[in-house]
Amino acid sequence: RMGGGFGGKETQAAPWAILCALATYHTGRPSRLRLSREDDFCLTGKRHPFSSQYTVGFDTDGKLLAAEHTLWAHCGYSPDLSDAIADRAMFHIDNAYYVPNRTVTAHRNFTHTVSHTAYRGFGGPQGVLACEAMMDDIAYALKLDPLELRLRNLYGEHGDTTHYGQTVNNAPLKMLMTTLAEQGRYAERREAINAFNQQHPYKRRGLALTPVKFGISFTVSHLNQAGALIHLYTDGSIHLNHGGTEMGQGLFRKVSQVVAHEFGVDLSQIRSMATRTDKVPNTSPTAASSGSDLNGMAALDACHTLKKRLTEHFIDLHGGDSKDVIFANSQVSNGSVEMSFSDLVQSAYLARISLSSTGFYRTPKIHYDRQTAKGRPFYYYACGAALCEVEIDTLTGEYHVSHADLLQDVGRSLNPDIDRGQIEGGFIQGMGWLTTEELVWGDDGRLLTRGPATYKIPAIGDAPEHFTVSLLDRPNDEATIYHSKAVGEPPFMLGIAVYCALRNAVASLNANGRPPQIDTPATAERILKACQEAKHAVD
Repeated sequence: RMGGGFGGKETQAAPWAILCALATYHTGRPSRLRLSREDDFCLTGKRHPFSSQYTVGFDTDGKLLAAEHTLWAHCGYSPDLSDAIADRAMFHIDNAYYVPNRTVTAHRNFTHTVSHTAYRGFGGPQGVLACEAMMDDIAYALKLDPLELRLRNLYGEHGDTTHYGQTVNNAPLKMLMTTLAEQGRYAERREAINAFNQQHPYKRRGLALTPVKFGISFTVSHLNQAGALIHLYTDGSIHLNHGGTEMGQGLFRKVSQVVAHEFGVDLSQIRSMATRTDKVPNTSPTAASSGSDLNGMAALDACHTLKKRLTEHFIDLHGGDSKDVIFANSQVSNGSVEMSFSDLVQSAYLARISLSSTGFYRTPKIHYDRQTAKGRPFYYYACGAALCEVEIDTLTGEYHVSHADLLQDVGRSLNPDIDRGQIEGGFIQGMGWLTTEELVWGDDGRLLTRGPATYKIPAIGDAPEHFTVSLLDRPNDEATIYHSKAVGEPPFMLGIAVYCALRNAVASLNANGRPPQIDTPATAERILKACQEAKHAVD
């Protein structure tokens, strides 16, 4: 009922809801407001544009020693969610790399454009992008392969601490990157690309393998809670309601799968109803990649309450021990006696046992002191890696992504098909953010790119010719729902590998191999300009 809602759903609907409320108040009749596409472009906020600057120190082996980062968030005419977005950019400026001494400063800038807002990743992508561009620059300075530099500075599996004081444990960064490098034949392809670039005067290819480490939890701690409501009916059907909203991301399917698994029934017996605050009050936003984590656990809590009641009733009927009672294949059994799930529910109803329960969950272990900028804002990290290859035409600046191999750590996946879809879509969306989706603002702060004729989103023809998505089969160490991991936002940042590959391709034109400064999005015009500058560069 909502359609896609990559961040703008959180606050940007409020002005139009207020207008509708005013119309309803004065007329006494229901009202609806639908913006034209052009008005939607002009009047609603976008992802925060960021500017970034860094100073970094490292030794001759490429080990990072210290870094100072300054970020400027272009907020528009009002703060909206700018504080939290800038905070998350600061949290993710380290991406996957340990630096023993790091300082980060973020400025929230008032500008004369529309008020900018949340968008998939909520500031994280801006921080990760600044970090990965820095890593490429360091690799150039040391004449190191960029992958080698990245591998030398990854967070270890135990004990490394972030600049905000959270210890990074069991983040499978090295496993992801080395596995992908081996499976994608990184070393062999790097040699082939170098040979290609020496033989072709007007074509250039580039290759990049970049990681993502993304913190999962709302950085505003009180939002990390969820509720659920489950009713069992005497025919064995199940009513499910929880605080998450369905936007096409598969949340309702995942939470329904949790309930079906717990009661051992077919998914067709679950009716997942649209979110309503008269059933589950005070709901948190479906955001921060936490929809399945929070609502899945809240539903699980309600299931446990109902299963305990049904198990006790089954024992009253047939004897035995609770540890022997199993819910599976729409049956309930203790090993010697079996009855259908619907018959047990009917029997419990006749015995006047409550067949309704609420569930509640709050994320454990997280805490953060904003005054000291220290704590554990994230329950865990979702990690991934992307290996991308591009080819550019140095005469026109046009390019295409020929290869993309993605490997994502999703824990013990609740639904591999849904997760693969999220990873594929997130990558393409991130690629579009960094390559084609250019917003042009007039001197008066008005948006000039107001429709698909001037604002280019990726189409199927922009998808890589060779495109693979793999899931790392590794249960989450934290006690998330069935030890799964979030998959909503992290894949978006896999698209950064395309940007790094483009810089790598243009760098081959430069006699000294220096990667160029390319503002994002790296449109064909900006690539052409970078190619022209690289050809005339002097070391």
